[in-house]
Amino acid sequence: MLQIDHQLRPADLLSSIGRMWEVSAHCLNELERNWTPDKGSPVFTIEGKYTSQGWTEWTQGFQFGSAILQFDATRDERFLQQGRSQTLSLMAPHVSHIGVHDHGFNNVSTYGALRRLVLEKRFVATSEELALYELALKASGAVQAARWSRTQDGGGYIYSFNGPHSLFADTIRSLRSLALAHRLGHRLMGENDEAISLLSRLIQHARTTADFIVYYGEARDTWDTPGRVVHESIFNTNDGRYRCPSTQQGYSPFTTWTRGAAWIVTGYAEQLEFLATLPDEELEPFGGRTEVERWMRRAAIVSAQAFINDSPTDGVPYWDTGAPGLVHLKDWDKRPSDPWNDYEPVDSSAAAIASQGLIRLGQILSDEEGAETFLQAGLTMFRSLLNEPYLNGNPAHQGLLLHSVYHRPRNWDYIPPGRKIPCGEACLWGDYHLRETALLVQRLALGEPYYTFFGP
Repeated sequence: MLQIDHQLRPADLLSSIGRMWEVSAHCLNELERNWTPDKGSPVFTIEGKYTSQGWTEWTQGFQFGSAILQFDATRDERFLQQGRSQTLSLMAPHVSHIGVHDHGFNNVSTYGALRRLVLEKRFVATSEELALYELALKASGAVQAARWSRTQDGGGYIYSFNGPHSLFADTIRSLRSLALAHRLGHRLMGENDEAISLLSRLIQHARTTADFIVYYGEARDTWDTPGRVVHESIFNTNDGRYRCPSTQQGYSPFTTWTRGAAWIVTGYAEQLEFLATLPDEELEPFGGRTEVERWMRRAAIVSAQAFINDSPTDGVPYWDTGAPGLVHLKDWDKRPSDPWNDYEPVDSSAAAIASQGLIRLGQILSDEEGAETFLQAGLTMFRSLLNEPYLNGNPAHQGLLLHSVYHRPRNWDYIPPGRKIPCGEACLWGDYHLRETALLVQRLALGEPYYTFFGP
């Protein structure tokens, strides 16, 4: 279980964050010098060099979005130019991609970040350029919302690239694309010119995820552990009935893939922040603000507490809470994580994602019970990532955050010579989310405008 430092403050981390941005700049420069678009999107490192992995191109937004975050935090114009030019020249296919659930990863991290910076007056763009960003975000939100399966109870979900039967935990973060498109006044147009509310689909997907991805240890889930998160839920596409839990990247349907849990923690926290900006009347058709926030908070809180409980003392989890090799790591949850062990890899990217969500959840709950615990847990977890063995100290390595894994069941991750499990490598989403959490904490420490995906 994470040992929370209740005295830690955002300002205490500024020196380490500054060092991280220095390492980050070097990593971004190395990747830029050694990468060309014909290689596909960089995904993870092998022997310290970023490589692609054909599946879906879901990481390209993290590549260019990382440069945008670097500019945001350091004011280094080179990275703005890099992220801006590559977004405009290479990201258009992601806007109209009808085959994936990844719009929130790719398009909000690029077009959305650039729009936010323009509105924050961090750089000057023409009205035409701003309109282009907003058109891309409108189209992205609608395309993502069109990937829709209905459930028996009248709700529905954005289905994963596995097909209409498949609801992924990951997709909670693509609700950002629907949120921004709705904020911009956009709708999805269907047959016979039916205008479909993007906010409606956002809330329906979030509710279905809360009901079938997150477990509460009561009612249907009395046999299970509160806060467990399943990676995938399967539905009968003929009548929308729920059938069973499943997983693609976790160990089993009855254990928690920790990166999936991290997506849930951060996804709900972000959506609660977004809902707070909407007028009450927009939420009335869905039961009203109190009701919508009730079940969203419930899902966020129970999964956040489970993430804390199921982590080693430094907060960096192993890749799955039921990974079979954990039985050989005696008292693994009562000591710091060990990425060099012989049995199961840790996933630092899960900690990078979850630390941001925990901090946001603490901010949302404010003076409510549990707020201080989640905020301090997020800061403590983030501090672990800013130090060895997780922050890269090798200039020859292109990754920023070490000891992450991508797809353990498919054995895609590199195992160094002399080792028995993946270790020592980085992934693009881990690097991106370390930067994103760093920007959030840095702004808190300096009293700057609070960082959200939707901006001012």
